[in-house]
Amino acid sequence: MKPSLSIFFPAYNDAGTIASLAIVAHMTARTLTDDYEVIVIDDGGPDHTGVLLDEMALHFPWLKVVHHVKNRGYGGALRSGFDTASKDLVFYTDGDAQYDPRELTKLFEALGPDVDFVNGYKIGRSDPFHRIVIGRVYHWFVRTVFGLRLRDVDCDFRLMRREIFRKVHLTRSSGVICVELMKKVQDHGFRIAQVPVHHFHRSYGKSQFFNVPRVGRTLLDLMRLWLELVVRKEHLKAPAAATAPERR
Repeated sequence: MKPSLSIFFPAYNDAGTIASLAIVAHMTARTLTDDYEVIVIDDGGPDHTGVLLDEMALHFPWLKVVHHVKNRGYGGALRSGFDTASKDLVFYTDGDAQYDPRELTKLFEALGPDVDFVNGYKIGRSDPFHRIVIGRVYHWFVRTVFGLRLRDVDCDFRLMRREIFRKVHLTRSSGVICVELMKKVQDHGFRIAQVPVHHFHRSYGKSQFFNVPRVGRTLLDLMRLWLELVVRKEHLKAPAAATAPERR
């Protein structure tokens, strides 16, 4: 019996890309399983993403939309997605179309009985030069200080068994949540496979991360996370509360 599948996208000012992504996700999911859902987390952006998604949901019963009245940050959007997902497997990627949901099939194939989590890694990063440089420095830094055994910490193209959230409890609201997720998954002993995926130029909108105040807040949050996970190892001291609800 094929496992059921939840696909979700965090979306902020992604009106130009999210409709096609949701439809491609639906078309891909139905080739993998008969039991699936597509979820979009509208993270309080000022554009018409929310209105567009509500219109789509009237016509597509496989689409579920979650609205944040106020922006909760990337981590807040991911946590809403994990909380809303109700199927055996959970996949997420971003709503800006820099990844192709059709490549989910590659991750699905890698999720054998001896694998709990499949992490994508970018074949090549299709971003401006300064973002590539900053991305490489960031990747080297977090891999080193958090002891992560990953080819690409910053690739938001991930498939996982929902049961991992019986142990992994996520708390961050910023983009640091990706480091938190992978550190906790690794430290709890879940088996990780890594699969190459393509990365594309942003065709609509712009990154919300690359501004001085946000970078400063991210570095501060990383420091706090390092104290919690590396120095104090708080996530390993006691069983964590589930991030996702029991299967409905």
